[in-house]
Amino acid sequence: MSLSQETITAIKETIPLVNKEAENVTTRMYEILFSKYPETKSMFDNAASDQHKKLAGAIAAFAGNIDNLGVLSAAVEKMAQTHVKTQVKPIHYPMVADALITAMGDVLGEAFTDARKNAWVEAYTFLANILMQREHELYAQQ
Repeated sequence: MSLSQETITAIKETIPLVNKEAENVTTRMYEILFSKYPETKSMFDNAASDQHKKLAGAIAAFAGNIDNLGVLSAAVEKMAQTHVKTQVKPIHYPMVADALITAMGDVLGEAFTDARKNAWVEAYTFLANILMQREHELYAQQ
């Protein structure tokens, strides 16, 4: 599976916005995630207080390399390893998607058009599927 050209174009259009607002988006995302899905909070108890900054950087890197995701393979592997350590499961991905997409809408406002929202949902789902597949392999090795 690969991302459509429309999705790649829409994500690229949001790069300046995302880079400018990334930390606001991720701070808002964690507020939404923990209030709507309190069961996820324990997964972040040992996370660095700059977790929102790390995620902001990851989102910016993902958007910036949306047309060449191969360059992110080491980062994706590290993320998958961390997810297995913190017991992330497939059930958590829709929760994060909901919180992230909602936060992007809250922070980016009218600039986060339906087309851009749909592109981010598709891109998130694409990356989530890669991570879930790798995490499945890592859990199986335990």
